[in-house]
Amino acid sequence: MEQRHLGRTGLRVSRIGLGTLTWGRDTGEHGAAEQLKEFWEAGGTLVDTADVYADGAAEYVLGQLIEDLVPRRDLVIATKAGSVPDPERRFDGSRGHLLAALDASLERLGTDYVDLWQVHAFDPSTPLDETLQALDIAVASGRARYVGVSNFSGWQLAKAATWQLAVPGTRTRLASTQMEYSLVQRGVEREVLPAARDLGVGLLPSSPLGRGVLTGKYRHATPADSRGASEHMAGFVAPYLDEAAGLIVDAVATAADGLATTPLNVALAWVRDRPGVVAPIVGARTSQQLAAALSAEELSLPDEICRALDDVSAPVHHYPDQDWSTL
Repeated sequence: MEQRHLGRTGLRVSRIGLGTLTWGRDTGEHGAAEQLKEFWEAGGTLVDTADVYADGAAEYVLGQLIEDLVPRRDLVIATKAGSVPDPERRFDGSRGHLLAALDASLERLGTDYVDLWQVHAFDPSTPLDETLQALDIAVASGRARYVGVSNFSGWQLAKAATWQLAVPGTRTRLASTQMEYSLVQRGVEREVLPAARDLGVGLLPSSPLGRGVLTGKYRHATPADSRGASEHMAGFVAPYLDEAAGLIVDAVATAADGLATTPLNVALAWVRDRPGVVAPIVGARTSQQLAAALSAEELSLPDEICRALDDVSAPVHHYPDQDWSTL
């Protein structure tokens, strides 16, 4: 699998990442082992998790598989911290919480460092400087090799990345931002993606298949074994089952028919090769689903297909994104 640099850093990662959102809940240790082996044998290196996935079980399962199944040195392990199960406060970006969460993640993972540690979301209750200090401490102490953010808006990302670059030699450059990005969710193109490209921050798209909708499996009904029918995930899929998304899915299916491939491959190849994108994070419940996604490695979309998909999925951006003097 092709490897790409993560932002303006020396870290190289596979251009498709393996997500673990379902591990420890919908996917047990045996299924996770099959996925990890399939991914590794295909040349994949980037494995993405978080301390809140299945209440920590995803990290624990991954930790049980490292070394016994796949050598630690062959993986780029990315995890996240900052989301908390507190109805009064969804995110905690305080230095104390983040560093304690990192230590807990390392224990579950059974490793003394992670390759990429990301703040899961912006915390408006904590000064940004304090949050960024936690990232500096994590790198300085050797607990994290590289750092990034997730679910930061354009101005939040720009402020954080600029702050980290303000004092060369004493701050740790942000390597990545992880954001939802797909043909049915192109909101990052408004401000996040331009900021990331300008600042040298690599984009790691989550839900690159539109939470499974872009595979086409929801075109006529909701499969009983799908996320859309799952007690835990039905609400996650529902926003992309509307008429507008349906038109995009139809266009993806038409393109797939013309290229003799699958809608999954078309949708994944589209986002994988967007400017500024480093590696879409693909989550799968089974090794068979993962194998289907990994087959997109062989596909490059023709320019005319890309333009057609761009047009049918184009988000509406007006002032101030367009030239206001012509409006």
